[in-house]
Amino acid sequence: MAKAKAKSKKKKGILVEKLGLTRESGYLYYIDKQGDVSAAKMARGGKKGGRPKKVQKVGIKKEKGFLYFLDKSGDISKAKMVNA
Repeated sequence: MAKAKAKSKKKKGILVEKLGLTRESGYLYYIDKQGDVSAAKMARGGKKGGRPKKVQKVGIKKEKGFLYFLDKSGDISKAKMVNA
């Protein structure tokens, strides 16, 4: 008899700002220190990555203890950090 696996409930982030950005393949998108969305070309197979560029100015104020990221739908979300 196989044991039933416990379903892990993944917590979704809290929506901070609705942008609806479309991502370009080969770029890493992140929220920079100024609270804006930036993108940098990812390093692949010995080729170096590129310098980051601003994609959209938002200017959000980051709250301590939260991780800010660009979610699947292209919006800025935040999630509580476990180790904070």
